[in-house]
Amino acid sequence: MIEPKQILNEAEEAMQSAVMFLDDALAHIRAGKASARILDPVRVDYYGSATPLSNVATITTPDARTIQIQPWEKNMLSVIERALINSNIGLAPNNNGECIRLIIPPLTEERRRDLAKQCKGEAENAKMSVRNARRDAIESLKKQIKEGLPEDAEKDAEDQAQKLHDKYIKQIDEVYAKKEKEIMTV
Repeated sequence: MIEPKQILNEAEEAMQSAVMFLDDALAHIRAGKASARILDPVRVDYYGSATPLSNVATITTPDARTIQIQPWEKNMLSVIERALINSNIGLAPNNNGECIRLIIPPLTEERRRDLAKQCKGEAENAKMSVRNARRDAIESLKKQIKEGLPEDAEKDAEDQAQKLHDKYIKQIDEVYAKKEKEIMTV
């Protein structure tokens, strides 16, 4: 027989990973403000292997509208520039011979609403994952009754699963609200 605590721990792990996945997904949505994380998916050909951009250059944000990429090796400038052009980040690189700058254009009101809608969809997916984790935990607890778990212990564990669900749904709402505020701020 599996202990209710073990079932709840597995559910909580699943809920935590849903929140972490949401946080990561929202970090890659451009909010009109420079963030080095939008370059995470960019891979550079570094001596024959696809390497993350952050492993071949220093990435900084000198101001709210600029990302600066300073390669560690001078001959990597053109390779990094080509990788940025071929990536789907939607920014045109400016190469001045020393470093590459990416200028983040201001977002239009319509684009802000679209991005907020996209963030809401990501938040709903995360909530669905949390609900599924709660459902799976409750189903496992109900199966444990057949294997000898007392009903009152099962009900207590169900209540704890609901409390975990509520806690992580609240976290998702907070993460989403923070990102929405960031997007909608001009």
